[in-house]
Amino acid sequence: MPAAASWPRPPACLPHAQLDVPPNGVRVAVAGLVLVRQRPGTAKGVIFITLEDETGISNIIVWRKMYERFRRAVIAGRALKVTGRIQRESGVTHVIAEKIEDISWMLDDLVRTEPARAAYQP
Repeated sequence: MPAAASWPRPPACLPHAQLDVPPNGVRVAVAGLVLVRQRPGTAKGVIFITLEDETGISNIIVWRKMYERFRRAVIAGRALKVTGRIQRESGVTHVIAEKIEDISWMLDDLVRTEPARAAYQP
């Protein structure tokens, strides 16, 4: 397998598996594939997003104001970089979104380099 450094990687993002390390309330950035977007009718406009990277999953909370500001990324992004504050409550860790970036273009870079990976034989 080629070195992970050759894969496109969002800068300055905390791997999902390490979200339990920083203290509650600290600002972090996470990135990953969008697994789920939920907008329950009872949530008063709040959107819940589940992101996955190679180390695990992150729960993202997008308040209505942030959704309105970053609507296109929230709706259309296949991969997102989210900057926000860690919130821990009842043993569950969430990232409260303050900035949402669509980084789906990075997936296109993976596809463009796929022939080089396919040629690799252990």
